[in-house]
Amino acid sequence: MQTAIPCLFMRGGTSRGPFFKASDMPADVPTRDKVLLAVMGSPDRRQIDGLGGAHPLTSKVGIVSKSERPGVDLVFLFAQLQPDKDTVDTTPNCGNMLAAVVPFAIETGLIQPADGTTTARVLTLNTDMQCDITVQTPGRHVEYEGSARIDGAPGTSAPITISFLDTAGSVAPGLLPTGHVRDRIDGVDVTCIDNGMPLVIFAAEAVGRTGYESVEQLNADTELKSRIERLRIACGHAMQLGDVTAKNYPKMTLVAAPRSGGSICTRSFIPHVCHDAIGVLAAVTVATACVLEGSTAKGIASLPPGHIKKVSVEHPTGEFSVEIEVDAKNPQNVTRAALLRTARLLMRGEAMVPGSVWAPR
Repeated sequence: MQTAIPCLFMRGGTSRGPFFKASDMPADVPTRDKVLLAVMGSPDRRQIDGLGGAHPLTSKVGIVSKSERPGVDLVFLFAQLQPDKDTVDTTPNCGNMLAAVVPFAIETGLIQPADGTTTARVLTLNTDMQCDITVQTPGRHVEYEGSARIDGAPGTSAPITISFLDTAGSVAPGLLPTGHVRDRIDGVDVTCIDNGMPLVIFAAEAVGRTGYESVEQLNADTELKSRIERLRIACGHAMQLGDVTAKNYPKMTLVAAPRSGGSICTRSFIPHVCHDAIGVLAAVTVATACVLEGSTAKGIASLPPGHIKKVSVEHPTGEFSVEIEVDAKNPQNVTRAALLRTARLLMRGEAMVPGSVWAPR
């Protein structure tokens, strides 16, 4: 017999995957991870025996519950799986999947919507990060259709706004975990930074590339990938993250001058595959680096004046805009980051896992 687990299959931003109530999942972590691997069909490059989409961006899971913490409405646990590995990583955040949390909670009755818009405060368990998420709820129902467009997702949808409350040092110990805005590691000038996602940011030209290469070119560039992985492991130690060989962070981001009207051009490895776009929290972190004097991004980025800046992060399939607010008296202090995402409910039903994996009594 197979075990049926209630599930909503959702797109969040430019990612997608199954969402579950925490109360419907195994309580112990080892069994939970076995269930998630079975649900997604990992390890298998095609994930043919599960719901995974044979790519890291479609090998993601969301687990949501009501919060018991004062001032917080929902608790979100993000799980990153890999098509061809048996790993379940709940260490990093995913801002794309985060966009689907409040719609999921409304659809499943975890929270009650208001008429017009609904804002909920969400705690991401992975990094103890809080954010306010606002969704459109006319007539007290989630509205998925609208005119908002994000690069990396086709068509238009209703806007979902995410305002991050405290993202500095989400995984690493602080915004600048090395203690410096710029370091020279393994012969490359880098900015090691974590404002929602641990990143290593460096000029593409520092590794002999333009930063405008296609995703296909970069994924086929074995010499570059070997060079970047060596740098990543060295930076992991410098960022006090330990041995990151088997971890999905830090992400490695090549930057170059913008060439499509944005603020900066990026190519992001997550960490071994070049991203077709850029992750939400990676974009927030890149935008933060752009405003820090002395960073590897600051001298390359084209930024507007003022203490509230719209930073347009170019990526292989378009751009991602982040609104960054800095302290007027201390421009090195980023006080707020906000962005726009969309989401859609794709399917509701039950995910089936073999009874040999989990057969709750």
